[in-house]
Amino acid sequence: MDKSTLTDIYNRMVTIRKFEEKAQTLFSQGQLAGFLHLYIGEEAVAAGVCAALNDDDYIVSTHRGHGHLIAKGGDVNRIMAELYGKTTGYCKGKGGSMHVADFSKGMLGACGIVGGGIPIAVGAALSSKLRGTGQVAVSFFGDGASNEGSFHESVNFAAVQKLPVIFLVENNRYGEFTPQHRAMRVEDISSRATGYGIPGVIVDGMDAVEVYKVTREWVEKLRNGGGPVIIEAKTHRKSGHSEGETVFLDGQKYRLAEEEKIAMETDPIESLRNYILEQGMAAGQELDELEKAAQQKIEDAVTFAQNSPFPEKEELYTDTWV
Repeated sequence: MDKSTLTDIYNRMVTIRKFEEKAQTLFSQGQLAGFLHLYIGEEAVAAGVCAALNDDDYIVSTHRGHGHLIAKGGDVNRIMAELYGKTTGYCKGKGGSMHVADFSKGMLGACGIVGGGIPIAVGAALSSKLRGTGQVAVSFFGDGASNEGSFHESVNFAAVQKLPVIFLVENNRYGEFTPQHRAMRVEDISSRATGYGIPGVIVDGMDAVEVYKVTREWVEKLRNGGGPVIIEAKTHRKSGHSEGETVFLDGQKYRLAEEEKIAMETDPIESLRNYILEQGMAAGQELDELEKAAQQKIEDAVTFAQNSPFPEKEELYTDTWV
């Protein structure tokens, strides 16, 4: 991997982290309404995957979707404005945190319904195959979604049709508050691929370099007519399932102590930074400047959002279907 690719992935990860940390602060101050599901700790997955994609490739996200859109090149101003419920947001302030989308970037939307985005990615892959465009679709979803009927039906259809879609399982080991071992008998969700006659791969979701290399390998296979694949990224979220969960739970005490310890002590951004420095790809000062620029970018996004107008009440009836 060359310097440009490594620093690009690092910049995507840092921008995601700065955005999510700022959103966390704003939510705690009561400036953001609704629900907020943060991507802190999982940045290596989105950044590694999206760096291996072309601009016109498709991704479909989850309720934890800010990181995916930022990694795909989304506008942080519009994402922040959407969190604020402003007209300059991606959904004109009507969707909030769980419904950001940018078709111009191939990001077909975040979805608040667990497993709801998986069939959409399959549809995008089917469209690509029928049109012969060579585009690849990636569906991001969590371990909990792998128990939904939409997952199994989608994987089966994609396998039969040999569609260019990656089923990317971000396995942070918890479906909301339920640990994986209480919801399924299999240890590796990727092993379910065997039942559909397609490959299943495991990657270290805390290692952006590994995520990028594996994704790039499979993207090329899919562009050349290969069928679908399940890639399971083993990862950890540093935050809870959603902000404000202490209202009905005692912090994150539903998590196993040893897993929480790993999540708090393992940082994918720090790991990639150390790798870049060890490889002599960039100096520490250069990476520091990237972080400062990312922080300023997020601060500017907050200013943009705060200065943007709220929708007029008449907007309640626009962009709807009857």
